[in-house]
Amino acid sequence: MESTLGTAANAAASNYYGASPWMRALRLALGAAQRAWPALGVRAACRLFGTPLPLKWQNRRHSPGSAWRREAWSFENASVSVYTPAVMTADTPRVLLVHGWGGHAGQLLALAQAVAAEGFTPVLLELPAHGRSAGTASNLPQFARAIDYVAARLVQHGAILRAVVAHSLGANALAYAASRGLPAQNLVLLAPPASPHAFTRYFADVFGLSERTRAAMQRRVEAREGFLMPLMEPDAVGPRIRQATLVVHDRDDRVNRFADGVAYRDAIAGARLIATEGLGHRRILKEPSVLQEVAAFIVRP
Repeated sequence: MESTLGTAANAAASNYYGASPWMRALRLALGAAQRAWPALGVRAACRLFGTPLPLKWQNRRHSPGSAWRREAWSFENASVSVYTPAVMTADTPRVLLVHGWGGHAGQLLALAQAVAAEGFTPVLLELPAHGRSAGTASNLPQFARAIDYVAARLVQHGAILRAVVAHSLGANALAYAASRGLPAQNLVLLAPPASPHAFTRYFADVFGLSERTRAAMQRRVEAREGFLMPLMEPDAVGPRIRQATLVVHDRDDRVNRFADGVAYRDAIAGARLIATEGLGHRRILKEPSVLQEVAAFIVRP
């Protein structure tokens, strides 16, 4: 099922990394490394692939503020930051809000206000290597494990987890976690990417990596994390998701294609897709019409 906010437009190609002198310098350095010392080129590519951009210190000034209480929970070789309202009602159901790659908890404040207005307690999750959380590198499987861990701890402490709402790569991770039994009643996927494997090809193209280097980088990440990238795509995870699911994606998203949102809608039984237009990848997190739709979806039993 699909509803549209606005008129249709064609999605453009991804521009996550963009163009800058720094990116051109990285491209030259990686190109030289893979030619002179292929093994070093693979290790350097893996490191850059796992480094969230912009770097986390650049986002620390956007912390949620004094109205929120932050807890640092140790997680794997890093930590996660969990923000809850400084003043909260203990018995209200929780809604876990998750940012995307290179994002931060401050991006989720408008969503938090929308769900709080409906009587739920928002919980903001800042993932490893992001914002004020420890770590300098992360990846999609770690995102999924972190979402699962935080959700499980909230439930263990007696909370009812009404929904998890996640943006971009966080939404990809949420879908994977949900396919493995996440204890949440509802899911909202905002601008999700469909294919980690396709993103490695985009990454390789941006930084001038050969197919040999790209494939070796993918194998290295998969072996280290104990997963296969195709198993995190919509066709693999969708049939195992049992929660009611809302997908929101903008037709003009230049980071993740609109077709990626469609793929999740088609793969998850009963999922609903809302197509926006003119909001791009990040404005979707603040658009009042989107916030209203997300809050209304969570409220429904």
